[in-house]
Amino acid sequence: MSRNSRPVYSTESGRLCPDCGQAQDRCRCGDNAVRQVTPGGAITIQRERKGRAGKEVTVVRNLPLNAMELRMLASTLRKHCGSGGTVQQDTIEIQGDQRNKIKNFLQEQGYEARLAGG
Repeated sequence: MSRNSRPVYSTESGRLCPDCGQAQDRCRCGDNAVRQVTPGGAITIQRERKGRAGKEVTVVRNLPLNAMELRMLASTLRKHCGSGGTVQQDTIEIQGDQRNKIKNFLQEQGYEARLAGG
C-alpha cells in the first residue's frame, strides 16, 4: 500500500471525508466536505407510491451534498413546494407529485437535474 493511501469508506460509519477522516455526516471541514455524484451524473427526480399506502412522494436522488447541506436543501424544497418532506439516508422525499417544481428549482440553482421513471 502506498503512503498516499487513505480510507474512503468504513462499514461502521459509511463514506469518509478525505481531509479530516470523519464520517461524511460528521465532517469538520465544512465546505471541503465530500462532494461526489454517483455514476450517471445528474440528480434524478422520481415520483414513488409503492410501500406508502397509496400516497405519492417525490424522491430526489444523487445529490452531491453532505448531510448538513442535504437537510438545508430539503428545508428549502419543502418551503418552495409548500409541502412536507424528509431526508432519508442520501435522498430527499417531498410529499406529493412535485417533480416539475423541484426540477425547475434545482436547475435555477445550477444543478443538472432530470426526471426519472414513468
